[in-house]
Amino acid sequence: MPHDGGAGRNETAEERADRQWQDLLQEIRVARTGVQILFGFLLTVAFTPVFAGLAQTEKTIYIITVVLGSPATGALIGPVAFHRLVTGRMIKPEAVVWAGRLIATGLVLLLATCTAALLLVLRVATHNAFVPWIVGGVPAWYLLCWFALPLWARIRYASER
Repeated sequence: MPHDGGAGRNETAEERADRQWQDLLQEIRVARTGVQILFGFLLTVAFTPVFAGLAQTEKTIYIITVVLGSPATGALIGPVAFHRLVTGRMIKPEAVVWAGRLIATGLVLLLATCTAALLLVLRVATHNAFVPWIVGGVPAWYLLCWFALPLWARIRYASER
């Protein structure tokens, strides 16, 4: 018998899990593509002639960036493998929860990867004293767009219902 489960929809738990899974797939397509492109690009940098001439600090930032990009990629691709391994086991609601956790982890790692990549590029390209301020502002912007604003909307509008 269908019920809304407090979600305001007339759907069973299985139907809700199916809908939420489809929502997760749509969300992950953008983040996964972005992290794959960034990570792929980062992997090529070490093989360019310019890399050998970088100072050790920039090489260290590069290594940190690549190391951050790898688990970000894994976390954002993880829900696909998770789904494949649990399909048909009647645990889609649990799969949705775990996929959501992987995506949230992947977004945090992507934020760190993008910040480190920006730091590296700006240090190499400008040698400007404003680089730390610029780089400090970017993760603040990501945090605002990716987490603070959605959480604010969730609190603000969910309390009205």
